[in-house]
Amino acid sequence: MLNKLSQLFDQVTTIARLPVVRLQFRSDLNPENVEKSYKYYTKPHPKYKIFPHKSVGAALVDLTKFRDREDYLQHIKGRNSADRHARKAKGKGYTVVEIDRNDFIDDIYEINNSLDVRQGRPMDQSYREKKTSYQSEVNFKYYGVLNSAGKLMAYGELGFYGNFASFTRVIGVRNNDGVMHLMVTEIICQLIEARNYQYLMYDTYFGASPGLKTFKKMLGFQPYRAKYSLQ
Repeated sequence: MLNKLSQLFDQVTTIARLPVVRLQFRSDLNPENVEKSYKYYTKPHPKYKIFPHKSVGAALVDLTKFRDREDYLQHIKGRNSADRHARKAKGKGYTVVEIDRNDFIDDIYEINNSLDVRQGRPMDQSYREKKTSYQSEVNFKYYGVLNSAGKLMAYGELGFYGNFASFTRVIGVRNNDGVMHLMVTEIICQLIEARNYQYLMYDTYFGASPGLKTFKKMLGFQPYRAKYSLQ
């Protein structure tokens, strides 16, 4: 009993110490998608009912902290850094581009089914099914990493909601070439250069596996307590 109370106290203390950030949804960007996303982000948290679903430990990069691309890349440098892995991928001929997912239906299906388990969890059934077409949302961009032969090796879906952007999907083939690091660092660099958004979100910290937490930390994501508004 005492151990459980101690754990609960530690959790509450951790949450209370998180820096608070205000994230704004703008319905004029795409009313149906933005309002649906707002409801999802602000529904009661499955564990901490008094907090919104995507509030506790929101994994964010504060894009306003960086002057330019080089400033950010300097921030993530190190011996086993995201920058090092991204440069390795570039050296192997990988490139990051915006894609129409309908041009890569077979590649996406192959990526989605390349592993049975990711981050300690079985792949959801929605990944197992091969889609025949994709519909793009006007407030989204879709990115892919191509190898030197033009084959899709990773892809990401990024929603733009107001003063922040948020990944809804980040997935790739696991080959230790650094393709995921390349994709996310390039997207962050583009957002910094555009100066249109204050934050980039990649889900939350506390529900992530240790490996995914490490990946996010390498890329500069930090945990915040997010407060949401809809305009």
